[in-house]
Order: sequence, then C-alpha cells, then structure tokens
Amino acid sequence: MGENLILNMESKGFTVACFNRTVSKVDNFINGRAKGKNIIGCKSIEQLVASLKTPRKVMLMVKAGPAVDSFIDKLLVHLDDGDIIIDGGNSHFPDTIRRTEYVESSGKLYIGTGVSGGEEGALKGPAIMPGGSRQAWESIKPIFHKIAAHTDDGQPCCDWVGENGAGHFVKMVHNGIEYGDMQMICEVYQMMKQGLGMSNEQMHEVFCEWNKAELDSYLIEITRDILAYKDEDGNEVVDLILDTAGQKGTGKWTAIAALDAGQPLT
Repeated sequence: MGENLILNMESKGFTVACFNRTVSKVDNFINGRAKGKNIIGCKSIEQLVASLKTPRKVMLMVKAGPAVDSFIDKLLVHLDDGDIIIDGGNSHFPDTIRRTEYVESSGKLYIGTGVSGGEEGALKGPAIMPGGSRQAWESIKPIFHKIAAHTDDGQPCCDWVGENGAGHFVKMVHNGIEYGDMQMICEVYQMMKQGLGMSNEQMHEVFCEWNKAELDSYLIEITRDILAYKDEDGNEVVDLILDTAGQKGTGKWTAIAALDAGQPLT
C-alpha cells in the first residue's frame, strides 16, 4: 500500500523520497516499479530527512501499535520545528490524540489520517480523512487533494475532519460501518440459502438486481461476482470458501467507542 501511494503521488507531479528499514525492499522498489520515476530511494532515516524540502512531510505506512511510536521517536531527533509527521495507518484514535500532543510538544506537527480504498485505492485514488495539528493542513492539503479519489463533479474525496484523533476516529467509524454492512450481507445470504432454499445462481441474480439500484456498492458488487464464480472444475467457489473472516480491530473499537459514549450503534 505504501508503494502504491508513492506511485500515486509521483504520477501527480510530486518527487517522493521513500525509506524502509529493510533496505532490500527499497532497492527492489527503485529498480522495479519505481524505475525511471521521480522517486528517491533512501537507505537511512537521516538520508530520508535530508532529501526533503521544508517544512518536511513524512508519511508513515506502518502497522498500528508500538512500531508507530518507535518510528516517531527515531524521526523527531532529525526533524526541525514545523515539520510534519503523518500516520496513514489504522491507528486507534486515543493513540493518535496522545501522539499529537507528544509531537506538538517538541515543536513539530502531527497528522493522523484515515486512508480508505486498499492497495488499489492507494494507487488510483483513496478516500483520505486527515486530522491532528490544524496548522499542518495547509501544507499537506495540495498533496492529499491531488492523490485522493474524486467525485463525478471533480471534488476530492478528502477534507479536514478535525483536531487530535479526529482523522483516525472517522476512519474507525467508517470501518465499523463497513463491518456492519458485511454482516448484513452475510445474514441475507444465510436467509436466502437456508431459509428460502435459493441456489447460488438465484442469489447471484438477486444481487445483480440490487446492484442496479440504490443498493449499488462495492460490497454488493463483489458478493454478486463471488456467487457466480466457479473454479477450473466448474465448482461454485462460494461453497468451498472457509466460513471465517479476519479483522484488524477497528470494528471492535467502533462498538466500544459507542458503548463508552452511551450511543446506540444500529
């Protein structure tokens, strides 16, 4: 996802420097997908910081948790006042509130931003939900507005959502809603299959019709396609898929946040 964001930025006219603690990944990227592009491969944090114009903007795409804190500490000693650190991962919003206060206390600025759309969205245009240090927004706004997805009338799918942990709070709720949508689709599938005795082909036809009207969405679309998909032997793959699903915690965080706020989540 980080590579795709870099390629997206470069395609919009920005020169981008990149760093990974596993230096071989930087080399492979620079000599592969990034070859011939305005992308600078860096082999140390010092080299990364030195390659950036001020105010520097450093976007982290690392797994949420202690790794974010560790990288922030390594960055801060090399940055100047007014430089900006951006966390583009799925961090929990209380952590982002804490990190914003911590980074601002050192004279730097901090943005916690939701990035939605997965790897394909990162390359072609994600939805972006920035929050944190308000002072940083004017510096990153031109970049985020260019790389974001756009509506049919040309509006970027990105805007400032608030201070402190607001960006990651919005992304958390966004993911929570998506988990709810997926659960509804699962229950509808179960009712059709076990309650109404419908075949996969019949359910596929229903989802086709739903995807033509107000229920048109990415989740309805891929469910439609999955119900029709067959392997090389002609078996319907939906009947072979393991009936389990993984999650990164954002749906659980949404439910807990609603309980803490005393708000219904229905």
